[in-house]
Amino acid sequence: MEKGTARAQNPVSESTKAPGFNPRRAAVNQHGKLAGHLEETVDGGWSFTYLEDYTGAPVSLTIPLRKEACIYSEFPAIFEGLLPEGPQLEALLRKHKIDRKDTFRQLVTVGADLVGSLTVTEALTETD
Repeated sequence: MEKGTARAQNPVSESTKAPGFNPRRAAVNQHGKLAGHLEETVDGGWSFTYLEDYTGAPVSLTIPLRKEACIYSEFPAIFEGLLPEGPQLEALLRKHKIDRKDTFRQLVTVGADLVGSLTVTEALTETD
């Protein structure tokens, strides 16, 4: 599989259930409605899972509606593409003291003001 490409996996992934591992998690909204969650995996990858009862538009053409989680070996390109670049990125990193490689923190920091129909907020618990 190419680096960064998605593969289907059961929604309850063992890769996020390791002892002592507390994955970072974000709620992803499509047109203001909670669509699913982006979650860090224990192996350094990411997963995106739609809510079971979500029936709206997919968050991306590259993440079609399905019950299985989409698993990525690196931060999903669809979310990375929403991040600022150039001087806006530099200002974001400086102002919020974010590491340049921490794309998750960048996304949840700007996630309420993204271009397009998505909003992304940090989910502090499994019910967020």
